[in-house]
Amino acid sequence: MQKYLTDVKSTSYITAFASLLITLHCLLASCNASPSDPKMVTVSIEPQKYLLEQITGDRVEVRCLLSNGSNPETYDPTVTHLLNLQKSMGYLRMGHIGFEAALLDKIKQSNPDLPIYNTSEGITPITGTHSHDGVTHTDIDPHTWTSVKNAKIISKNMLDAMVEIDPANKNYYQRNYERFSHRLDSLDQVITARLAPKRGSAFMVWHPSLSYFARDYGLEQIVVGNAEHKDMSISDLKEIIDHAKEHGANVFFYQKDFDSRQVEAINTHTDAREININPLAYDWEKEITEIANAL
Repeated sequence: MQKYLTDVKSTSYITAFASLLITLHCLLASCNASPSDPKMVTVSIEPQKYLLEQITGDRVEVRCLLSNGSNPETYDPTVTHLLNLQKSMGYLRMGHIGFEAALLDKIKQSNPDLPIYNTSEGITPITGTHSHDGVTHTDIDPHTWTSVKNAKIISKNMLDAMVEIDPANKNYYQRNYERFSHRLDSLDQVITARLAPKRGSAFMVWHPSLSYFARDYGLEQIVVGNAEHKDMSISDLKEIIDHAKEHGANVFFYQKDFDSRQVEAINTHTDAREININPLAYDWEKEITEIANAL
């Protein structure tokens, strides 16, 4: 009887010890296990992030290379940005921004299997809006997103990209795109009606960021500055100011973070309303609406 009790006691200890080992193993495994990474897609600029999030909703985390407030002309990606690209299912570039072209080779070398999409594909380009050292170039104007009509093309390109890289959520993305597409149509109709009496009129802008917006609604964009944000010659400024006066330009758009100190001085000769805009703001819809309201 005593031997039986001893054997039972030993068996209990062994069972308890085994249970403890299993429990410790499970705890250690849970500590070392990392949760599955969320699906991630990378874009170039904040307005593009806004457009894509209208389609992807909560199914994808959208990361942006250029943070709000950064200058795309002097942008240099951080290690974090490049690591985000490595974790991404795809890179949806804007299409014609300078830093994208400089990055593409580096991205392809470090991430040869990363799908890359040009979200401005299919947009009729505008050229000759940017000048450097007094010379106007025929490069494509990169600000394709500052247009509601273009935004619809960009969004469709985004939908096609997401369906290709994440087909499991195709129906979800399609439904979101259709809702957003109708919203874009409504916004375009409202702006078209509001600006119809302004067709043929002009506005001034320091940096040529509203070329596509102007084309959409039959307006003339008078560029006062240049792509390098350098001071202009007296004769060039006089010619631009005279042109603005002749065409009744009474709105002067400028970007507070990047524009020259000449804005206020120039405007003493035109007496236009100075409107601060941020074409790189995340809330694309709000920014476009405010630009239309200012006109």
